[in-house]
Amino acid sequence: MTALLEVRDAVRHFPVRDALGRRRGAVRAVDGVSLSVAEGEVLAVVGESGCGKSTLGRVMLALEKADAGAVRFAGENLQTLSASALRAQRRHMAMIFQDPYASLDPRMTVGQAVAEPLRLHRLVPRAQEKARVVDLLTRVGLRPEHADRWPHEFSGGQRQRIAIARALASGPRLIVGDEPVSALDVSVQAQVINLLQSLIRELRLAFVLISHDLAVVRHVADRVAVMYLGRIVEEGPVDRIFSAPRHPYTRALLASVPGAGTKGAALQGDLPSPINPPAACRFHTRCPFVQDICRQQDPPLVAGATASTPEHRAACHFQDTLPPAAPPADHRGGGERLARLQAFFNRSSLGDAA
Repeated sequence: MTALLEVRDAVRHFPVRDALGRRRGAVRAVDGVSLSVAEGEVLAVVGESGCGKSTLGRVMLALEKADAGAVRFAGENLQTLSASALRAQRRHMAMIFQDPYASLDPRMTVGQAVAEPLRLHRLVPRAQEKARVVDLLTRVGLRPEHADRWPHEFSGGQRQRIAIARALASGPRLIVGDEPVSALDVSVQAQVINLLQSLIRELRLAFVLISHDLAVVRHVADRVAVMYLGRIVEEGPVDRIFSAPRHPYTRALLASVPGAGTKGAALQGDLPSPINPPAACRFHTRCPFVQDICRQQDPPLVAGATASTPEHRAACHFQDTLPPAAPPADHRGGGERLARLQAFFNRSSLGDAA
């Protein structure tokens, strides 16, 4: 598939200064990341809190300017575009945030919030604006009269539907969802995710899902990128990531899912500081398979000799010699929670505006 979005060797560091304003270091939030996503594809970026995945999402949309590397959307490098050219490209990109209440202006009605991208990019005449807003609200399972109400009058699930309608208003080709369902109840999560999946198929959207919820990722994603301390340590098709993980960090994440049934040690210890990450392999301070080479050489992100597909890559010196990872008991990577969530997925209706 031809990539719609390509990120190549992206770097984003945030300076750390003392009380006198002198630079004392930098938080290496994104530290040499390369990824791509095609139209109609769902790429999930997973990892612990503080690994840099949200910053990566903002870099993808040029909301954060990368310090180095390239971010290409439809062949154009967003890092080198003029302000006017970047603004023109922004209509083709959108973001859905974690908190659907904080992302909506309480001083604007729902109709005004959804219409804002239409006005910003001058997409429809003012006389057609209301009809377009009603169409967008209907598409996400809300009613026309909801346009005249205020955000505080809606439930969390309804507010996230409003946020999705606003994201769709400009006709984007790429959407980044930063934990878009983590603040919602499980039953409402299923409804919103079913809605997103339907829209991705219908509109051929490229969708980047930033999440720590592996059960949701297993159900939704086509490919998964596992991030640790600002770098991608494993990437591949979702089925391979969950059934045959090739990096010890990925195995530890899967083993940490309650009820997953995955054999192997769950993740131990705290995430090292992104200001001063470990040298060489950044995971070696927490890895149960660590050897001297891990402390001396940074492993490249490559497909191992025994990888079943070249698209399944890992940054581990020993990805070909690690003991086989036993699959979860239900072969899905989510255990009891995924089973409950799957039941909600199967029962949920897109028309039920929660």
